[in-house]
Amino acid sequence: MALMTGKQYKESLNDGREVYINGERVKNIAEHPAFHPIIETKARMYDMNHEARYADVCTTKLEDGETICRAYKLPKAKEDLTAIRTYVDTVLDDLGGVVYRVGDETIGEMWSLYDAQDRLNEIDPTYAENIKNHVDRIARLDLFHVSANTDPKGDRSKLFEGKAAGTLLHVVEENDKGIVVRGAKFETAAAYAHQAFVKPTISNWTDQSMTPYACGFIADMGAPGLKHICRTPLSTGKNPVDYPLSTRFDEIDTLLVFDDVLIPWENVLFHGNLESAQYIRKTVHRYSAFNYVLRLQRRADFLLGTALLNVEQTGLTKIPAVQEKISQLICYRETINAHLTAAVANAQKSAGGLMMPNQSLLYTGRLYALTNFPKMAHLCRELVGGQLAVTPDSATIADPQIKEYIDQYYTLDGGWTPEKRTKLLYFARDLLNSAYGGHQITFELFAQAPPFAQYMAAFNHFDLNPVRDMVTKAAHLETDAKAELAMQK
Repeated sequence: MALMTGKQYKESLNDGREVYINGERVKNIAEHPAFHPIIETKARMYDMNHEARYADVCTTKLEDGETICRAYKLPKAKEDLTAIRTYVDTVLDDLGGVVYRVGDETIGEMWSLYDAQDRLNEIDPTYAENIKNHVDRIARLDLFHVSANTDPKGDRSKLFEGKAAGTLLHVVEENDKGIVVRGAKFETAAAYAHQAFVKPTISNWTDQSMTPYACGFIADMGAPGLKHICRTPLSTGKNPVDYPLSTRFDEIDTLLVFDDVLIPWENVLFHGNLESAQYIRKTVHRYSAFNYVLRLQRRADFLLGTALLNVEQTGLTKIPAVQEKISQLICYRETINAHLTAAVANAQKSAGGLMMPNQSLLYTGRLYALTNFPKMAHLCRELVGGQLAVTPDSATIADPQIKEYIDQYYTLDGGWTPEKRTKLLYFARDLLNSAYGGHQITFELFAQAPPFAQYMAAFNHFDLNPVRDMVTKAAHLETDAKAELAMQK
């Protein structure tokens, strides 16, 4: 059953899952006001795969001829990575916003496990077979697959001992049906996904006492004992005209509580092995970071476009200081673009025979895009100006008693009517100043691991030998070393 429709996707969520939000248990998640907008967005993605105009970009075929979503095909050539980039851009163009947990980013984490087949085979051949089966199953059933990463941590100095250890997800029982797990994870979009790849927390994974926590598996989001405790939505009850982004793209985050949930053996990807836990934490983003940086490029496009239209309508474009700030936004956008382009051009064969984006260029691009995002958002805010903070909402400016004043003070030459101006300001406010805008800055900061972990990834994937050898040669250090050795003899 490849290529689900939007209607089928919404119906598939009615599986008895236990979801809580705003003090109530959700009965029909697809129709609930907190989830309806983002579920409609995901449904639109499913429907795009059935439209002839998108067929070449959004779909592809498996070797046996079955048609699947483009996002789910294992990349085996540079052309596959380019096709993924085109697919993501096409989807975001159609949606008119940025969405993260929609499947294409999180499937990459399964591909990193696919690359570990040889190592996992040494532990237990069953696990490697499970991974292959799930990569294939996700594509053929067109499942909305997400990934659960972060544990609700307490005292970080006592991560695997005392009370804090009880919150970390761990195995409490092993039987003929599978493993039983207890603990919790945070995951965006889990409440309206089909399944999640649940993986160990970030740690050194060297102490044998950590063994019960070293597990990775596929969790069915409707599994008995699994509870979805969701954060308060950012946009419920708000007017879509005033909040054009948050009323459509609020991807609800969930505290997933595993209250002794049975994970069938066919869904266990590794278990009770520190080496596997260590491997997955080191490699989990080798593909998914590509989609993450792609989305930050789209945010850069929104920042640049919003700033540009605002300075153009107010006639500030010819001022050199304004041009300089716009140029900074252009440089930000194009540097992200350059990293993505180079990561594909210099793509590398993985241990599993896949084509992965060049890891050093990808991870340094991810760091550049992430660390500069708040600065660029602030620059855009500066260019939009103070009206971002003081403009009345759409209901107020439509009041016939004050319309003449709004017309007087919000009309500009060049066809900028009050309606058109405020639409742009509302978009800018939702992008930069709303609860949604603030949420996104925090989300970006931790979506692919905290910055220190991202710096470690950049350090570990840059080949330091050439620069070490270059300076050794240029500074004639080899000569000194040879002389020292000669003296020692």
